[in-house]
Amino acid sequence: MSQTLQMSFRVQMDDIDAMFSSLLGEIDHLSKSLMPAEVDPDPQTDSSFSIGFTDLNESLNELEDHDLDALVTDLGSKSTTSDGQLPADQQTSSSAMALEPEPAAALPPPSNSTESSEGLQMSKPQTKADKIKLALEKLKEAKVRKLIVKVLMSDGSSKTLMVDERQTVREVLDKLFEKTHCDCSIDWSLCETNPELQIERGFEDHEHLVEPLSAWTRVSENKIYFASKPQKYVMFTDPQLFYMWKKKKACLSGINEQAKQLLLKEHFGGSTLIIPDLEGKLYLKEDGKKLWKPLYFVLRASGIYYVPKGKTKAISDLVCFVHFEKVNIYTTNNYKQKYRAPTNFCFMLKHPCIQKESHYVKFLCCDDEHTLLLWVNSIRIAKYGSVLFDNYQAAMKRASSSQPLHSAAHKARYNSPQPDPAPPKTTNVEDYPHEPPPDFIPPPPPPGQTHV
Repeated sequence: MSQTLQMSFRVQMDDIDAMFSSLLGEIDHLSKSLMPAEVDPDPQTDSSFSIGFTDLNESLNELEDHDLDALVTDLGSKSTTSDGQLPADQQTSSSAMALEPEPAAALPPPSNSTESSEGLQMSKPQTKADKIKLALEKLKEAKVRKLIVKVLMSDGSSKTLMVDERQTVREVLDKLFEKTHCDCSIDWSLCETNPELQIERGFEDHEHLVEPLSAWTRVSENKIYFASKPQKYVMFTDPQLFYMWKKKKACLSGINEQAKQLLLKEHFGGSTLIIPDLEGKLYLKEDGKKLWKPLYFVLRASGIYYVPKGKTKAISDLVCFVHFEKVNIYTTNNYKQKYRAPTNFCFMLKHPCIQKESHYVKFLCCDDEHTLLLWVNSIRIAKYGSVLFDNYQAAMKRASSSQPLHSAAHKARYNSPQPDPAPPKTTNVEDYPHEPPPDFIPPPPPPGQTHV
């Protein structure tokens, strides 16, 4: 009897050891996914102060004179952290506070080691080389999250910007509008690319740009592009594609502007956001393999769920595939060749800190481009909610404010007396005989059915 008990105890211990080893393996795998590709031999490297340049000197040289002057002035007003280290829990707050000018009396007296930099500061350096030297010294002293970023243009040129941790993508876009004199369309986007994973993501206008860029590794080949992306706000310019996706395409093309506004009011104008009731077959890449299996996926406000084999679409049968809080969505490039995907219309879900292929990255593939459009933008609606609609409205306001500037050159054309044009015809839903009056608003879910 005692021998049987001993055997049973050993089996249980073996099972526990196996589970523990598996858990350690998972932790190790995740750690390797999050760690930099190379350990920086010099912890005092200046590469963390710039993105898209080989070194900080190069990035400072690319700054325009007024930006460099602003950087020197900003950094010259704070050097309180040069004499001692703050506790870790106070470093974040000190970074934000350091961006505010401090009274001259609050600055520490100059020490012998900083006489040269103080001398430069007192003499108000005039040459760009002197300004760069002073900026380099001050950057080492200040605990400020400030980046010098190279943004690539569609024509192969680039623009250099100085971005601090308080600036949103919307503010950076406004800076680029001033530098490029473009039309301020709502389609303009800042996009990050990861050549190793062959992925791209458009930053959302409300994001603080420094935060996602800080997740890049030192040896990263990631780049930032300024490009026009017509699909950026397609869920608001053509909401029928997402909230009437089950209808025929001929019916969707007949929706007029009044009907679109009703859809927006129904789904984004209330106290609760209504996400598209999207579902359908997608192909999931198996971990570590170039094999893709079809599964039926369902979009919910909290994440993506799938229907296990032999089960129904009932809420009780759905299994969570991924939650949106800790992942971003990326579109991919040429995955048919890279991973033998069924098509090239794929997207990826991953944590922003994972910068290379990992067991924790989720790959999904769609049958066609339209399905990819539906899933990528519906996930954005579910992840960001009403903030996305606020971004769209702010972009529309910015675009409309720039219209008078663009039309000023053509003002003389309209000064000559001309007959008043006929008022435009008001278009209503009834103008489309093939489309019934507003029954295009999807009905509410049946009683007892709620979003997961």
